[in-house]
Parts: sequence; structure tokens; C-alpha cells
Amino acid sequence: MERVRDVSELPKAHLHLHFTGSMRATTVLELADKYGVHLPDALTEALTSGEPPKLRATDERGWFRFQRLYDAARSCVREPEDIQRLVREAAEEDLKDGSHWLEIQVDPTSYAPRLGGLIPALEIILDAVETTSRETGLGMRVLVAANRMKHPLDARTLARLAVRYADRGVVGFGLSNDERRGMARDFDRAFAIAREGGLLSAPHGGELTGPSSVRDCLDDLYANRLGHGVRAAEDPRLLRKLAERGVTCEVCPASNVALGVYEKPEDVPLRTLFDAGVPMALGADDPLLFGSRLAAQYDIARRHHAFTDEELAELARQSVRGSAAPEDVRRKLLSGVDDWLAS
Repeated sequence: MERVRDVSELPKAHLHLHFTGSMRATTVLELADKYGVHLPDALTEALTSGEPPKLRATDERGWFRFQRLYDAARSCVREPEDIQRLVREAAEEDLKDGSHWLEIQVDPTSYAPRLGGLIPALEIILDAVETTSRETGLGMRVLVAANRMKHPLDARTLARLAVRYADRGVVGFGLSNDERRGMARDFDRAFAIAREGGLLSAPHGGELTGPSSVRDCLDDLYANRLGHGVRAAEDPRLLRKLAERGVTCEVCPASNVALGVYEKPEDVPLRTLFDAGVPMALGADDPLLFGSRLAAQYDIARRHHAFTDEELAELARQSVRGSAAPEDVRRKLLSGVDDWLAS
């Protein structure tokens, strides 16, 4: 009988992890106690029980509830040392799961009011990432994300800021929040600024809305990567387009199920995308609210979609190829994948 290899030992890159959502449950509870923050009962119950909150964001009310819990957790991060702790713990969790390269996504606007403004907030985050990367050995970079619920002019400001710090660890520009609000083309200028500054284009699309959302991200924002992108599976022509362009979809199976995009893990179209030749990078999205981290996503591919170890290794390679990691780091990681498979 063939040995089942440990997916937490498979070298991989993590390309879809949100800053606030990366926190440990214990950290949120400790910070809430420290600052006297009253957390919603649903969040407190979930954090203390170890069971993720019951979420379903397929309608406006459900998304609002998800955002309320998310904002409550974010409100517990108030000082530079909280940022440093968050980044350090995210790195430690990733290392346990076999990640050797992490691109963590953040909207610094969310932290600016408590950290002295937009520029100080981003600098504190980048300093924490640089220090943590040096001390832990985990390659870490930052993807600055605009909020599609806000005005496109705000996104342009963030894009200029992201470009300004491209030499300090910012590698990409994203667009998050409810994709049912705000058309992708409204943010085309912000993404043009980011691209002209040498940053990856990595907007969210094809999660809460269908294939048209993916097409908009490709045609209007010239996406190099897609946050989620799973709804492309509903359009064979779009799948071919993604495969031909080599656009990596940052697929987050556990969060897709938690938010009600799909009913069960086996409904997430991992096999459809993989067989169509669409590159994928499995991601944990928001472990704080969805209850599982990076290695668990590979377990889902194995247990619910019958991915062999050879196919899991190819998923890991695709995550590395889709990353902004330097060439020498890529070579080392890809070699590590081969070693895992040969073990």
C-alpha cells in the first residue's frame, strides 16, 4: 500500500491570506480583553469553542454579518506591537503548514486611524513583515488591497502608495470585499497605476458572483491572479482563457463552503479547474473565521477530490509559479516539492 505523505511537509506558497483573518482565536480574545473590546456573542462563542461561526454570505444580510464579525476582530488590533504579533503568528502558522513563501493581503486604511495615518500604518506592517521574515526564515511579502465598497479614488490613493513601497516588500495590488458591489471597471485606473509601478494585479472575482465577474477582472483589470475565481468553472470558454493566459486562481475551498458559495467541500470545482489546466494556488483566506489553515486546503483536495500525491505536488508547484517569489526562491521550493514526492 502506497504511503500517504504529510501535506504539511509539502513545500508550498501561500498567496491568499487576509491580514485580520490570519489571526489566532486566542490572540483576538487576549487583545479584546486588553483593550476592553466587546466582541459580538457569535464571534466570542466561535473563538472560545474552536468551532467557526455559522456564516452564509450569498445574500447581502449574510455578507454584512460576516463583515461585522471581521470588523470586530480588526478593532482589537490597535498598537504597533499588535501588528508585530499578528504577523509573527501568521508566519508561525504558515511554517507549520509547509509554507515557505507568504503573500499576506492588507488594506492599511483599516488600521490607519489607530496607527497615525495611512503611511505610518503601511510602514509598521512592512517593518513587521521584514523583521518576521528575517527571524523566521519564511519568505514574506505584502499585497495591498483596495476595498470595492469605497470610492475608486480611494483605490487610486492606495495604488500609488503600494507602488511607492514596492522596494519595501509590496508585490501586488488587490481588490476585496463584496464583488456584487462596485464594478471592476470602476477601479481600472487604480490597477493601471499599480501595473505601471510593476505590481501584480490580483483582484477578487468569481466567488459570490458568476463567470462575468472573472471576465471583468481579466478584461478591465488585466488580472495576473484571481482571488478565488472558482465560478469560472461554469464557463468552459472562460476556463480555456484562464489556462491560456496562465492566470492563477487563488482557490480557498474551506471559505467557499463556509460562506455558502458551495454546499459541501466536494462541490468546490477543484478538479474542474485542475483538469482544464487553470493554475491554482490553494489558500486559507481567513482562518480566524473559517477554522482551517493552509495544509487543510490540500487535505480537502486529497479527501474530497481524490487528488493523488503527484497532483498535490503539482498544486504546490502552481502556487510557487504564481507567486512573486524571486527566481532563486522558486527554484529551491520547486526542488523541495520534488524531494517531498520522492520521499
